Amino acid sequence: MRSQGPLIVQSDHTLMLEVEHPQYTECRDFLALFAELVKSPEFIHSYRVTPLSLWNAAALEMSLEEIIAGLERLSRYRVPANVIFNIREWHGTYGKLVLRHASAGRLRLTVEDRNILERLRHDRSLQQFWLESDARGMLIAAGERGNLKHALIKAGYPIKDLCGYLPGKSFDISLRKTDLDGNPFTLRDYQQDAAEAFYHSGRATGGSGVIVLPCGSGKTIVGMGTMAQTGSHTLIITTNNVAVHQWRDELLSKTHTTTAEIGEFTGLNKEIKPITITTYQMLTYRRTKADPLRNLDIFTAHDWGLIIYDEVHLLPAPVFRATTAIQAKRRLGLTATLVREDGKEDDVFALIGPKRYDVPWKTLESRGYIAEAICTEYRIPLPTEEEYRYARAEKRSQFRIAAENPRKRVLVEELIGNHHGESILVIGQFISQVEWLARTLDLPIITGKTKHQEREKLYAEFRKGKIKVLVVSKVANFAVDLPDAGVMIQVSGTFGSRQEEAQRLGRILRPKEKSSHFYTLISKGTCEQTFGTNRQLFLVEQGYRYQIRYFE
Repeated sequence: MRSQGPLIVQSDHTLMLEVEHPQYTECRDFLALFAELVKSPEFIHSYRVTPLSLWNAAALEMSLEEIIAGLERLSRYRVPANVIFNIREWHGTYGKLVLRHASAGRLRLTVEDRNILERLRHDRSLQQFWLESDARGMLIAAGERGNLKHALIKAGYPIKDLCGYLPGKSFDISLRKTDLDGNPFTLRDYQQDAAEAFYHSGRATGGSGVIVLPCGSGKTIVGMGTMAQTGSHTLIITTNNVAVHQWRDELLSKTHTTTAEIGEFTGLNKEIKPITITTYQMLTYRRTKADPLRNLDIFTAHDWGLIIYDEVHLLPAPVFRATTAIQAKRRLGLTATLVREDGKEDDVFALIGPKRYDVPWKTLESRGYIAEAICTEYRIPLPTEEEYRYARAEKRSQFRIAAENPRKRVLVEELIGNHHGESILVIGQFISQVEWLARTLDLPIITGKTKHQEREKLYAEFRKGKIKVLVVSKVANFAVDLPDAGVMIQVSGTFGSRQEEAQRLGRILRPKEKSSHFYTLISKGTCEQTFGTNRQLFLVEQGYRYQIRYFE
């Protein structure tokens, strides 16, 4: 043992941080710059160093010397030699391939390492990109900027893109000091830091990347702060029409823009304005699979200076492909978690940009910016007749039988009674289940079938406190602003989706006087319980205590 530092570095690239140690905060902030948080239960937090995490650090200009010196200073034991070796190699990979402007319509890929240069030059899958080749690198067509970055990240070679960005059409966006409700308004310190980390004073090293902040911490505000810095026409892509209207309302309330300057590109309105807000669904809409995705032209048909991808972890494949063609535009991704269930986080790195800013959920909770949440899982046995159905069913059907356990209704009613007077969301995966709950408990409901006007009316009444309990389907998973919700009762979910768990928890994290409660109802001893274990992993990783109780 060399010291009493808070960190243990293991040879499998896992880093273990002691929470109760006096240097915990210093070490946590240090690790956040170059390692990924894996788990954060009560006493020991686990991180992992990966090539992607080190490419992010290198993109933020964190030096290799700073990383190694910090590890050696904070580690309780000697840092394993193989970890130091791999950190050097992975960190050093970023910057060996640099992309710059060469001439009109052409870019130059400079490759410092001769061995890598030879591999790339003779790689058949990459030869389509090379226009010319010399001793220092290759020339490529400017239009292949995104395709090349995507192809090379898959090969393990991240590109340092210094080609810069087109300014886009100028449009002054200034923030109000008092919002339209008369409340003082200014960016919080971490929101300002996030916006500045993205923009990087307008340098070529900034202008693309992802901001990771918990739900309820003001990612929309970060987006507006970035818009004010870039001062250009902006395209905002979000998850649904409700989110479109929330972005519009926030912009009108907190900036000096007017309704005439904000356009909605949706099924109801197709306006292109200095600020245009649309949805992923709208961009990828087509009547049949054989039809072209004409709405994707919105990326290139207008002189945008900034494109904001709300909930960037949800990017559908066609939007990824469209993004390869707009690498000369500034691109900001906003998300509560970079976890993608398809494992394509490196696509986000290549085409949107590196992670520019990240704050742990519990850090903002400790500062009072998001609410404390108490997470409880109830395990409920199936009724006898449902047990027989479950035993005879195929695996896919078993999950639905377990999810729709009719005994959950009794517990939902009891939990609503326990939180009388509080704002409660009851959320589920299956339409038939949430409709049955709403009907038998005489509660208002929102699903994908609810007409837009009715949906907006119910959300507004819930926000004003006229409705205290609202049943919702998975349409409420993303980008729904319900600031007073303090209780979430989850009756079913999408198998083991950690991503969905993050979004649902985020619905109840706006600061409030009382702690928030997140309840998950699981059928005991079924496949739903197995999937639930994976879902709760996200909550444990973020540092939330997770209680398990039985309901007979």
